[in-house]
Amino acid sequence: MAFHILSGDDVRVALPMRDAIEAMRKAFGLLASGQADVPLRTAIPIPKHDAVTLVMPAYLHVGNRLGAKIVSVFPNNPNLELPTIHAVVLLINAATGQAEALLEGTALTAIRTGAVSGLATDLLARPDASSVAIIGAGAQARTQLAAVCSVRQIARARVYSLSREQSEKFAAEMAGREGVPATVEVAASAHEAAAQSDIICTSTTSATPVLSLDDVRPGTHINGIGSFTPAMREIDPALVQQARVVVDQRQAALAEAGEIIACIKERLLNESDLIEIGDVVNGKQPGRTNAEQITFFKSVGLAIQDVAAAQQALTTARQRKLGVAVNL
Repeated sequence: MAFHILSGDDVRVALPMRDAIEAMRKAFGLLASGQADVPLRTAIPIPKHDAVTLVMPAYLHVGNRLGAKIVSVFPNNPNLELPTIHAVVLLINAATGQAEALLEGTALTAIRTGAVSGLATDLLARPDASSVAIIGAGAQARTQLAAVCSVRQIARARVYSLSREQSEKFAAEMAGREGVPATVEVAASAHEAAAQSDIICTSTTSATPVLSLDDVRPGTHINGIGSFTPAMREIDPALVQQARVVVDQRQAALAEAGEIIACIKERLLNESDLIEIGDVVNGKQPGRTNAEQITFFKSVGLAIQDVAAAQQALTTARQRKLGVAVNL
């Protein structure tokens, strides 16, 4: 069997955001119905570089989709003019065990992370939501904005990051893209960006909250996707306590989501308060229950996202003759 290799550029062509969102919808529906196996990821700390490498396997029973992602997060890489995140995704034929494809995982990670926020926004944001704030201005932030603009008619977009230069670069690159307003405003603070927005996406690795209850008006939907360890915390516990909280997976959130762990420890939330997004997809749980409700989707990232997104990209790549096929 030929082994397919897809570059980052191949992945971006083969996995448009709307297709990625639908792949996430199907994957989380399968997870909620017990048709996916997703062990907690294995983390290998690299203290010398304040970094971590994660190994993330998953098996989706429907379609025999099997694979794993290996992703490294090196926060100091920008000092070397390198991306913070490097990753690859390996797909395996679940019927034979043969390796089928290797995909560049940095682009895939950004797209699938944006896509799950797009899915959450579709399920939880008010239908009339028309403004968005992006907190953070990295690669993940770009796909957050693209995803939100894929599921809502966005008339006003704002961005804030600690680096004004990065915010301005983000605004220039994203303005006018498909679904994105012609102008993306650069805010002077997270509060300025968030306070008048219907949808807020946080995409930072902050250990201290970047968003508090005072920053958010009633009826807002929040996607929190930057933090993925117990030590990271983008959202203030008082804000989490006031929100309807939806997570990608309860087990993963309780092990890795700093905001959720803090609220459980402080008895601001109970484990039973956490709603899995797959149950909303499958209609077992309602999403938003009223127009004034604050909704908060917390994702730490699951391997089913990578495998489902990679399979979708591979299918399209084969149809469009993208990538390189080799015999191992």
